[in-house]
Amino acid sequence: MKTQEKNYVTATELSETLGVSTGQAYKIIRRLNNELDKKGFITVSGKCPRRYLEEKWYGYGK
Repeated sequence: MKTQEKNYVTATELSETLGVSTGQAYKIIRRLNNELDKKGFITVSGKCPRRYLEEKWYGYGK
C-alpha cells in the first residue's frame, strides 16, 4: 500500500500543498483524471498519478 501512496496524490495532500480547499483539490483531480480518461488510461476516483500532476502543474513537486 505504501507504493500506491507514493504514486498517487490525494485531494487532501493536494489541498495542503497548493493551499486550496479540499473541494477545489477534488475539482483539479477530476479534471486531470478526465484528461487521462480521454487518453485511454484507467483512473482512480479522488486520486491522481503524481507524475501526471507534476507534468501538468508548473512548479509542483520542485
